[in-house]
Amino acid sequence: MTIAASARFEFRLRPEAKSRIEQAAELVHESTSDFARTAAEERADRVLQAHSAATVVPGAFFDDLLRALDEPTMPNSALREAARRSRGIVERR
Repeated sequence: MTIAASARFEFRLRPEAKSRIEQAAELVHESTSDFARTAAEERADRVLQAHSAATVVPGAFFDDLLRALDEPTMPNSALREAARRSRGIVERR
């Protein structure tokens, strides 16, 4: 099911930008409206995807994480047990 476009979006641009958009739209056999709308939608999708892929954490958290990664490892009992069990599972060739 296709939903008809009904929302309106207007903006102003420099005459040379309008001319480039018209020229590009003509090259791909699209109306300037379709060309501009598609370009804006694609850019919005890229920006939203990039933003959702980023994880923002407080600086102190990041500093603590890096400090913890730099510290020597200290195996606990669960890790020692897992390593012991793996010796019987993993084959050496």
